[in-house]
Formats: sequence, C-alpha cells, structure tokens
Amino acid sequence: MNELKVLGQEKIGQYEFTGIEGGFGEDKRAMLVRDIAVIHNLETRTVNQTINRNIKRFKTGIDILDLKQITRSDVFSEYGFTKAQWGNANNIYLLSERGYAKLLKILEDDKAWEIYDELVDNYFNMREAIKTDSAIGLKGKRLAIMEENAKTKQAQLLFKVASGTASNSARERIFAHIATELTGEKFIPEIQEKEFSAKEVGDELGITANKVGRIANILDLKAEQPGQNQFGRWAMSKSQYSNKEVAQWLYYQAGVNKIAEFLREG
Repeated sequence: MNELKVLGQEKIGQYEFTGIEGGFGEDKRAMLVRDIAVIHNLETRTVNQTINRNIKRFKTGIDILDLKQITRSDVFSEYGFTKAQWGNANNIYLLSERGYAKLLKILEDDKAWEIYDELVDNYFNMREAIKTDSAIGLKGKRLAIMEENAKTKQAQLLFKVASGTASNSARERIFAHIATELTGEKFIPEIQEKEFSAKEVGDELGITANKVGRIANILDLKAEQPGQNQFGRWAMSKSQYSNKEVAQWLYYQAGVNKIAEFLREG
C-alpha cells in the first residue's frame, strides 16, 4: 500500500472536500466516504451501511480502505475529524475512483453520476502535469525538449490544436511537425487507430455515455494520465462545467469490444 498524503481542502466546482493521495497507488487520488456523503446529500451512516451490506463487492487496497484499521488513532485531525468523531466511528472508509464507481453503481442515481463525472474529470484524474499545463499528452522526451527550447510556447499551442483535432492523421502530422521543429530531425507521422468518444461508444451499443464511463471504470480500462494503453488514450477537451480544458478518454476498438463484452455477460 502506498503512503497516504493529505493534500488539504480541495474545491471542484461547488464541492469542497479533503484531498487525499496514495493508498491505492502512487499519486492516485482518493476520497473519504464522509465527503462523498456530503456531496451527494446523504448521511455518512447511510453510505457506510450501504458499503457494509455490499462489502464483498469492494476489494481492499483496490477499491476501499478503512482508515480505522490502517492509521494511528492520533491522526484524526489530519483527515478533518474530531477526536470524538474518530473514536465513535466503526469505519472511516476511503474510496478509490474505482471504489467510488462501484458505490454509485449500487446507489444507481442519475444525479449522482453527473456529480461523479465532474469529480472524475477534475479530481480523480488530476495530475501535477495537467495542473501546470506542462504535460498534456506529449511523451517525456518531447517535453524535455520543449522545456529547453525557445519554441516551447509555440509547440504547446500546436499540441493543444492537435489534441482538439478529430482527424487522427491530421493530429499525427502536427505531432510530427512539432518534433521536427524542436529537434531538427525529420519525423514521420505515426497514424493511430480509429478512436471513439464515450458518446459514440454509447450510440453504437445503445447505452448512455455515462454508462460507458461507468463500465470503463469498473473494468479499469483507462491508463494513467497522460498516456494510453490498448483500450484507448487521454486527450484534452473543454469541460461542460467550465471553460478550462479537462482530460477525456477516447476508446480504441479494443476498448469498445471490452465494454460490449461486459454488456453481453451482464
């Protein structure tokens, strides 16, 4: 288990809560059930009871941790609890993004999923590279060159343009142009396979985009940000809740196939 780190109070849109990293992997964000209950206008006791009734669905160390079992009793204030609250609680649960998705699948509340989407886009998938706008998808080698080169700003602007381009071939041509300008070496565009948004996957499979995202989280299809795997990749797009850019997962055909298989088996 990775060491837990309390980040302090976080604010995403209208929601305030205790930001926490670790426990489920290096730099992975987590949320206290107490904060989740407040955000969803539920009692903490009610959410804890729901978890305990379905505890077999949650994997310890992957979906859920009980701070009462893994931390010292004198650290209650670090997590925003009083001594009495910590001492009287039977469980003080911490959920990963995957654990949160499982909890909402049990609750099955449409409004709750809207809140979940906001938190996934702007909290669970937040990485330092995204916050500083220094690594919105370029590989480490390209980033190092960009930081040392006088054309950094131009390259970053071109990358943003490429990230918002629907055409894979056009996007890869821009990437190749950036690399050529920065290194002086000729780069050949690398054409990626076809990509699908959550809405496009949902339209194809007859489900909502929200449900596509829920299934993807349950199946753990998404890579760490910024990055990609055999199921898809991260790209930047405008948030529907604000003017800032947020990460959006685009699905490859292998990802679509996994979701379709999940639906058939369900």
